[in-house]
Amino acid sequence: MRFARHRTQRGPRLAVLDAEDHLVDLPAHSELPALLAEDGRLADTAATALRTRLRVTPLTTADLMAPLDPPTVRDFSIFPEHTAGIVKTLDPSGGTPPEFWEIPTFYFSHPYATIGPHDDVPVPPGAQRFDYELEAAAVVGAAGSDLSVEEAASHIAGFVVLNDFSARDVQFHEMRMRLGPAKGKDTATALGGFFVTVDVLRERRSGASFDLTMEVRVNGELLGSDRLDTMAWSFEALAAYASRGTWIRPGDLLGSGTCPGGCGRDDELSQAGTHGGPLPVEGERQVLAEMWGRHGDDFHRPLQPGDTVTTSVELLGETRNRVVAGTKPRDLQPWSRP
Repeated sequence: MRFARHRTQRGPRLAVLDAEDHLVDLPAHSELPALLAEDGRLADTAATALRTRLRVTPLTTADLMAPLDPPTVRDFSIFPEHTAGIVKTLDPSGGTPPEFWEIPTFYFSHPYATIGPHDDVPVPPGAQRFDYELEAAAVVGAAGSDLSVEEAASHIAGFVVLNDFSARDVQFHEMRMRLGPAKGKDTATALGGFFVTVDVLRERRSGASFDLTMEVRVNGELLGSDRLDTMAWSFEALAAYASRGTWIRPGDLLGSGTCPGGCGRDDELSQAGTHGGPLPVEGERQVLAEMWGRHGDDFHRPLQPGDTVTTSVELLGETRNRVVAGTKPRDLQPWSRP
């Protein structure tokens, strides 16, 4: 099933998508994390809504919001080619670190930065190198702690498209302190309009995840394309690691991190990245920070006000956000310095 949240005259409403592409509202005040917290409640509530059809809105006229307000957002980095490219941004001689194959690392992103699939995105204060990140994210259904990978499978309820907008100059500046990223990721995390339950993707299972095409466009120009099943770690592994020594709870987001782009991507590129060998770069079109690291700062200009960024994942939907001018940073000075 597919669920969406949309703005109405009665306030935000969670709805289920029917076979005719209409949004059928669930009862007022229904929120996805709360419905996921009770086994079977989301499906039962949706079935009742589809049967009674009290409020129906054509999808073409709906004003879509993010399908949920996640209580936490963990964003991983599980595509080796992308990790290698980002490392090269800081160290031209670097590559995929050995730790990549030991643990699926993540950082906590700001849940207050969550925006909808068509909302405007302001340039972060002081940023000059604004970037996009094409991702998918798993949504936690059942709470759990210290899960095994096998146990974690039943704790993933579904998936959404995620675009982790990133201020790269701000990010790399703050990470010189060996912390972060924080403010470099703090302004906007766009979620696709649909929460798609696991059963919709079951027949597309492939390798670590699903055989789904991922694409990103800026002003209609295709800049990156890949498949979700090139992940080196599975979503189940992400959930298990996230639960280690703590809890994951309903509505938590587990981002895949950025997939490598590449209009001409083929098995040679996939196998080279997976086995740690050299990566062919002829014709690649990947996320800006990754490609700045591979090909230099002139590969493609950073995002600017007026640009429209579209990210899409097959079966999951898309985000389409316009970049707008942001605010200037306010002055900060330390209380004292040597």
